[in-house]
Formats: sequence, C-alpha cells, structure tokens
Amino acid sequence: MGKATRNRWLWFFAVCGMLVLLFPAAGDSQQAQTAESLLIGPGDTLHVQVLDAPELEEHVRVTDAGELPLILGGNVKVVHLTLDEAARAIENVLLNGHYVLNPRVLVTVDDFATQKVTLTGEVKAPGVYQINTPRPVLDVLTMAGGLSDSADRKILIVRRATGERIPYFVSNKPGVAIDTSVEVYPGDMIFVPRAGIIWAMGDVARPGGYMISNNEGTISVLELVARAGGTPPSAVPSHAKLIRKSGSGYIEMPLQLSAMQKGKRADMQLQPDDIVYVPFSYMRNLAESSSGIVSSLGSAAVYKF
Repeated sequence: MGKATRNRWLWFFAVCGMLVLLFPAAGDSQQAQTAESLLIGPGDTLHVQVLDAPELEEHVRVTDAGELPLILGGNVKVVHLTLDEAARAIENVLLNGHYVLNPRVLVTVDDFATQKVTLTGEVKAPGVYQINTPRPVLDVLTMAGGLSDSADRKILIVRRATGERIPYFVSNKPGVAIDTSVEVYPGDMIFVPRAGIIWAMGDVARPGGYMISNNEGTISVLELVARAGGTPPSAVPSHAKLIRKSGSGYIEMPLQLSAMQKGKRADMQLQPDDIVYVPFSYMRNLAESSSGIVSSLGSAAVYKF
C-alpha cells in the first residue's frame, strides 16, 4: 500500500471516529435537556451528593416553602428550579459559607411528591393515573381511554410545579398531533372541556343542537345547515336570523343564508351557543301541499271508468 493511499485511509477512519463521538453526544445532550425540563416542587425528595465530601450526602424532602434543608448551609430555595439549577444553588451556598473549597454537587430525584397525573372532563375514563417520568400528552390521554365523543379538542394542561397553563389542540391528523405534542409531568392536571354546541332551529330537516367536534374545532353556517339536513322547499333562507349570546343576553342579526347557499356571499364561522333560525313559509308550504294534491288527483283520474 502506497503512502498516499495509507494517508487517505487514516483520514477516513479519523472522520468516522469523530462522527461516532459526535452523534451519541448530541443524543445525550437532547436527553439531558428533556430531563432538565422537569422542575422541582414542594414535597419532592431529592438525593444530594457533594463530590469529594461524601459525609454531606443526604436524602432530603423539599419543604412546603420550597426550601431544601441541608446538613451544612441551612435552607436553600430550590422550588421551580431544574435539578442542575438546584445543584448550582447548593454549590454557591457551600462555597460562600466556606464549607467546601471547590464544591461539585449532583442532585437527583428520589421521589416526586406526586407521581400521578389527573385527567378530568370529557375523557372516557376520568381519574388519577400513575406516571413516574414525563410522558407525551397523547400517551396520557390514551390512559384515560382517549377523548369522549362530546370532547372539545382544545384541552388545557396545568403544571403542578409552577401553575402554568398550557393549551394544546388534539388534532385528528397524526403528523400534526405528534409534531405539536407537549410533555405532561408527574403531578400535572389535564382538563378536557365539553365541545361547544351550535343550534339549528326553525325550518330545517333535523333541527337541534350540534357539537363542534370536527378537527378544526370550528363550524360555519353552511356546514351547520348541511349537518341539519338542509332547508326544505317551505323554508325562507333569505330571511334567516343569527341569534348570538352576549354579555347582557342575546342579540339577533340578519343572516343571508340564501345568498351563501348560492355562492353570492361568503360563508361565515359560528361561535359556540350561536343559533341559526330559518323561518317557515306557510304560503310555500300551501303551494307544495296543493301541488301534491293536484298530482294525486291527476293520478287517480287514470283509473276512472
């Protein structure tokens, strides 16, 4: 093998070695970043280790005030901190108090105050479920059997440690649901509200209330009328009304349903509790009935002797 060939092979193996070293490091960094997103809360039991000072190792519970009582250094505020931030806070106390010359602290979790997540509202099996580590919200919803038929897809996650409220939309599209997924931590609560209801009243085929249960979480006038079976010939869609709930009661406004059906006017998005009322025409109904009677008489004349 020539010198030039040998040098090329050496260069190739060096590059491969760098890639092997880099990619696991990136994976470890990503895992560490995920783990560090879990914040310390009151009641958690932490394992504190001080390297080069094993006598300072302790398993201690975070007080209701969010403090960690140490053997040396007194109480350290650790609530709402990550494990790494808590370790740095303890290092500062040990260093500033001249207890340890060069403290290096490691903090891990022995036990969370609660290793359960609460699911309430419109899920098939509401209750309290055990989780020991952060889990994707879709996994946690599956524990409760998934969303019920009357569930709103706009759910709310409440963090135990901070009280932060995180909205999440449960999409029917797998790619969107996975890409936008958020983590649920031990102690968190998930609230699934009931879907909003839109009412189709008056002269429609199937009057009644209809839930906004589609993937977009919205419904338009034409979509509602279609779900209600459409408007019969006796209806007067040009005189339809939209009745909308307001702070002081209900307000009534004209709704150009006929123009929407003919494509002459843009469709309109509705809000929960909206009522679409389509009036009934007695004259049209009479004309339809008369036409039916005349047709019946004409058919009967065929059989006259």
